[in-house]
Amino acid sequence: MRILMISDVYFPRINGVSTSIQTFATEFSKQGHQVTLIAPDYGPMAQGRSWALRKGTSISAAPPHAEHTGDELESFEIIRIASRYLPLDTEDRLLRMSRIRSLTPRLAAQDYDLLHIQTPFIAHYAGLKLVRRLKVPVVESYHTFFEQYVDKYITCLPPSWLRLAARHISAAQCGNLDALVVPSRATRSILETYGVTTPATVIPTGIELEQFSQGDGARFRHRYGIPADRPVLVHIGRLAFEKNVDFLLRMLVRVKREIPDVLLVIAGEGPARRRLESMGVELGLREQLLFVGYLSRDGDLEDCYRAGDGFVFASRTETQGLVLLEAMALGVPVVSTAVMGTQEVLDGGEGCLIATDDEADFASKTVRLLSDSNLRTRLGAQARAYARTWSAPILADRMLAFYRTLVSR
Repeated sequence: MRILMISDVYFPRINGVSTSIQTFATEFSKQGHQVTLIAPDYGPMAQGRSWALRKGTSISAAPPHAEHTGDELESFEIIRIASRYLPLDTEDRLLRMSRIRSLTPRLAAQDYDLLHIQTPFIAHYAGLKLVRRLKVPVVESYHTFFEQYVDKYITCLPPSWLRLAARHISAAQCGNLDALVVPSRATRSILETYGVTTPATVIPTGIELEQFSQGDGARFRHRYGIPADRPVLVHIGRLAFEKNVDFLLRMLVRVKREIPDVLLVIAGEGPARRRLESMGVELGLREQLLFVGYLSRDGDLEDCYRAGDGFVFASRTETQGLVLLEAMALGVPVVSTAVMGTQEVLDGGEGCLIATDDEADFASKTVRLLSDSNLRTRLGAQARAYARTWSAPILADRMLAFYRTLVSR
């Protein structure tokens, strides 16, 4: 098949959408399918993009004359589009519609089988214009629960108005598609409450088990001066206001009463980092928190996961929660709430302790995990076995079967 994708985000912008695109496109390429991705050009931010690469690859693998954006190491084609900054979010870019329009004749000559839109901003509207010329089916992934996001970034209007607007925009966009892909049944149910009638198929993103099969926790601890016997919790994810990381800090205050030398390692960046750092000081957690920023996917990220005695997560807005599966694939037991997409990832409770959205209950389960080495060993083994059922090739096959059905119709 010849598959065209378009997205408002891709690496070096780190988030679940970028990971999902890379995972599926790589698996499609391995099976001999041709994939082209239209994505923003991030300018200087793209230089030295080795963190997005898989283990076993190196930036030095590129030709000596190549500009090291990392794209040359992907197994699929990436067309970078000129973009401009967003005033409310300096990590993201706004694609220039005129540049996408200028590509249309070139794309029309490629005889694509379908277009897969990955995000609902400029990419959505540009994608709809493209399909009129390409005359192919169009499908879109609904990655993000925008109703719970929008009021965190636009504070000049009542939250109820913003949530209502998000619902209407989502419903209108979904109505213009041939089909939808959603990462969880919970996401599909929400779209149904919006009045969306476009057929929606549940296909979550898989994980690359080869990448998340190793990791050196001792190396990470040595790098940051963490004693080998210190109890360590890990949280990995974008530090955004809607991710509920402040809940984890308040929960940690309770854990500290039982385990005074506990340490929470927080990997990631985002607009909420400064607030979280200040909050940690206010809560008396200066010695219990370590912010390490973004970590590369060439070993540093895996080492961070493995350095933890447990992985903690409490986001209320995830449509899936890939970091939970990554931790479990590395044999790190999880303590997490089960809300939205995380409820399906943690279904059955294998390799994890499921907590309620209550600081006392979450802290109690965290203390239990840190205090019981036998429990950690048992849950870690369960986690590895469970994560194998979410492998990238299995879920890529499901997506390809969905594509074939759509094209045949």
